[in-house]
Amino acid sequence: MRVLLARHGETPWNAEGRYQGQTDIALSPIGEEQARKLGARLADVRITRAVASPLSRALRTAQLALGSAREALLTTDAGLLEIGHGDWEGKLASEIAGFDGERFAAWRNAPETVLMPGTGGESLQMVGERAWPAFARACAGLGDDDLLLIVAHDAVNRVLLCKILGIPLARVWGFRQAPTTLNLLEGRDVDSMEVVRLNDCAHHTALFGEAVHRAL
Repeated sequence: MRVLLARHGETPWNAEGRYQGQTDIALSPIGEEQARKLGARLADVRITRAVASPLSRALRTAQLALGSAREALLTTDAGLLEIGHGDWEGKLASEIAGFDGERFAAWRNAPETVLMPGTGGESLQMVGERAWPAFARACAGLGDDDLLLIVAHDAVNRVLLCKILGIPLARVWGFRQAPTTLNLLEGRDVDSMEVVRLNDCAHHTALFGEAVHRAL
């Protein structure tokens, strides 16, 4: 089976460098355009199943990527929610560095050690404990010729990709996940997945262009 693991399009908070976590922030006009371009790229691709995070930025990206003719394929799974940033949500990176500097430095340099502060705060390990079962549920019953589209979030995608690549969560910043990026995975089952394409955002960014955001 094949899996297209995508990230949602840009939001206003992404553009500002503001941590959004599980706060339900909608796509910006730029994010909507990125999702439409993803839809144009996937227009002739036969997608068998589609699953998205229920947060509106991911759900809307999936809807635009699929188009109205395929929207009935789409379901949601809360296991794909973005990491809960707790007290960091709604804050700029510069603000967090000021009031929670030690944890912020650890998040940049040793992310596998960090539990986000406050109500709803999660660690990367906690994200993996819910996101991998959601990934497995989405893949369940797919055959060799089936193609699954998953639309989730930066931290979720990174955690899933670390597991598939067999690398530790300490390396979670070792690759990028641009807005509406595509990661192509293939395998007989979830435990034999291989990464065929990583962070492919050619539908909206030139080969040597930048397609990054300012906060995670």
